[in-house]
Amino acid sequence: MSDAVLSQFKQEVAEEKKEFTGKKIKVGIIGTGWIAESHIGSYLNQPDVEIVAAADIIPGKAEQKMEKFGIKGARCYTSHEEMIDKETDLDVVSVCTYNTQHAAPTIYALEHGLPVLLEKPFSVTLDEAVEIMKAEKKSGKFVSVGFQPRFDGNMQMIKKIVESGVLGDIYYIQTGGGRRRGIPGSTFIEKSTGGIGALGDIGCYSLDMVLNAIGYPKPLTVSGYVSDFFGKNPKYNGEEDAARFSVDDFGAAFVRLEGGIILDFRIAWAMHVDTPGDTIIFGKEGALRIPSTDCWNGSVGGEMTLYHDICGKQTETKIPLVNSNGDLFDKKIRSFLDAAMNGGTAPVPTSQIIYNQAIIDGINKSNECGHEIEVVIPEI
Repeated sequence: MSDAVLSQFKQEVAEEKKEFTGKKIKVGIIGTGWIAESHIGSYLNQPDVEIVAAADIIPGKAEQKMEKFGIKGARCYTSHEEMIDKETDLDVVSVCTYNTQHAAPTIYALEHGLPVLLEKPFSVTLDEAVEIMKAEKKSGKFVSVGFQPRFDGNMQMIKKIVESGVLGDIYYIQTGGGRRRGIPGSTFIEKSTGGIGALGDIGCYSLDMVLNAIGYPKPLTVSGYVSDFFGKNPKYNGEEDAARFSVDDFGAAFVRLEGGIILDFRIAWAMHVDTPGDTIIFGKEGALRIPSTDCWNGSVGGEMTLYHDICGKQTETKIPLVNSNGDLFDKKIRSFLDAAMNGGTAPVPTSQIIYNQAIIDGINKSNECGHEIEVVIPEI
């Protein structure tokens, strides 16, 4: 192993400091289901934040969530419009609704001058994502999409390795992930609420891991496939959930990206193997293997391996795992708050994630028509 090469990728863990200026940042929560609990918990970990309002379309649900977290004095509503109209001193909002309901509250918040932390996936369709971006551009505020794996030191290391040039020009990427048995329940599995299944739940993370590392090139064409064999089978998903399952539990695609890069992608909520394979980034000067995990959720399964030549000799360099300092969800929340209050830019900008969404949208469209399609993203 080359110490000179490895020294380029040493672990760097900086101590995080939180400053409290005395002014509380007023936060509103839109949608108070399961994922909202992670948002609420992280907001409560910030010394300069006050959750002042929450909205959920189910009567009493927002009140129950506020009570569960001991948040006293927060006003609760059954519509995001009423909350935003009445809470005129809000600073930011988190949108934690069903996937199919991401667009409306996000656009309404932007129209009322509020920065938005939008839980992933960006949306269900490309058209919805475009409408959000149009509202974002018009408002002058920003939307940050909730991809907390971006703040993991190992994800940042992947990007650092690619940007170092040690791999040379990237030409092919194999990526994806999945769970042998990992179909969620609740609203995730119905088209009316989830809209998309494994593609939107964990597929967007897998795509972001590699697309962010290589600079988010534009997708040009997609040949995609989805299935629902496990989700609709009572043997694997129970009678009740199988009967209402109406989204994908597996997706795969062959994507052509700008710059002559090929992306070979697959993702699964359920399958008969433990993993569809490691992520491998192929470059003209080297390759990087990123081990998969048994239950893919946006993480790295072990130390990475850099394959390269040194003085004509084939060499493998092990890249040790980085021990990230602090909770990733807290980092996501903090970065969003700092950008919103200090005039910064979105930590995870829609200008990047629109390409992520275009691939997911393209997979579904290609599957429907049975052939490769061109990716067309409207002017925003």
